[in-house]
Amino acid sequence: MKKYTVKTETLAECKFVADDMILTKDIPTTAGSKMLDGYVSLFEADVLTRLFDKGYGLAGKTNVGEFNFDLVGETSYNGAMVEDGIIKNATASAVKDGEADFAITLDVNGTNRRATAQSGLVSVKPTYGTVSRFGTIPVACSGETVSIVATNADKCKEVLSVIAGHDDKDGTSLPQKEIDKIKEEKELKKVVVLKSMLKGINSEVSEKIANVCEILRKNGVEVTEIDDSVIALSNKAWNVLMSAELCNNVSRYDGVKYGYRAQNFVGIDGLYTNSRTEAFGLLIKSAILFGSETLSTSNYMKVYDKCLRMRRVIVEEFAKMFASYDAVLMPTCSTFAYTQESVQKDMYMPFTENFYTAPASITGLPAVVVDGVQFVGNAFSENSLLSLAKVIEKEGK
Repeated sequence: MKKYTVKTETLAECKFVADDMILTKDIPTTAGSKMLDGYVSLFEADVLTRLFDKGYGLAGKTNVGEFNFDLVGETSYNGAMVEDGIIKNATASAVKDGEADFAITLDVNGTNRRATAQSGLVSVKPTYGTVSRFGTIPVACSGETVSIVATNADKCKEVLSVIAGHDDKDGTSLPQKEIDKIKEEKELKKVVVLKSMLKGINSEVSEKIANVCEILRKNGVEVTEIDDSVIALSNKAWNVLMSAELCNNVSRYDGVKYGYRAQNFVGIDGLYTNSRTEAFGLLIKSAILFGSETLSTSNYMKVYDKCLRMRRVIVEEFAKMFASYDAVLMPTCSTFAYTQESVQKDMYMPFTENFYTAPASITGLPAVVVDGVQFVGNAFSENSLLSLAKVIEKEGK
């Protein structure tokens, strides 16, 4: 697998990479799918415009798994990036290898957060609506968020201050006065660990959680463990909503207007069928079938609508939690290494491994990954979470 789909030259002092879900003018954007192989956008994402205006330079486009729907990039049309049998994420690798100061990614199913944890980097998934999604490949619009991966918390905070802001071109963009709340930083003194979110993790991840808790206590942060059965249901609902939205969003790829076009077909139905059959990977096909079934007349109310209600209940559960605590600490993944063998045996791991990342996705809450663990905070608490991450960075050195 190529780390980059395109490498670009830049003389900028601070360089960044964008994953291949972010539209770039006159440069191909493929979303890791055969369906968009060779697609070139006529415009660029709002987030890139903001960065270019501040003097940041694009060093290249990094490869992604198909529509960033998978674990860490293993379903890419260009092939998985494997080192010693371990699947690596191209975007995180570019930052870790010093080829870029930071990366801009689209967090759909927690891919970049898992990659961050496994690469020893820092990432921030901002509050939903604070960073424009204009110019990104739409997959699961109600939860996907433009995110940042960097080597340290300060760089994440710096970049967030540039890309956060209202955008009239994005219907989900929040008013500027709401987004400005990010600047209201406060010290986080109470962190809660959810026992229900610790299931399934291996000993290495468990040890990492324990070490971070020790660092927090050493620095005067009160750490409490509680049981909570509601938030642990997040991925059940998110898998339904995410698949339904993906099904709807990829319906535009029919081989007519744009996207891969089959060469052999009979009639318009044959064009649709053959183009989609030949271009989509197995995981995306599975999600399309699952999503279309949940949106069917027989299942809409008893499945899809119930998951929308579950989302509201989960949001309210977090609100109750933040009345007593400042942040929630949980794992980012069950293991710090996905082997090619294990992924090949279970192609549906993205639907189970997102157990740890779905809570922030389905609620739109900010999440910061540092030292392999994840902090989820109240809306607009990104800078506060990053300051907490900086404490952990300092102690971990």
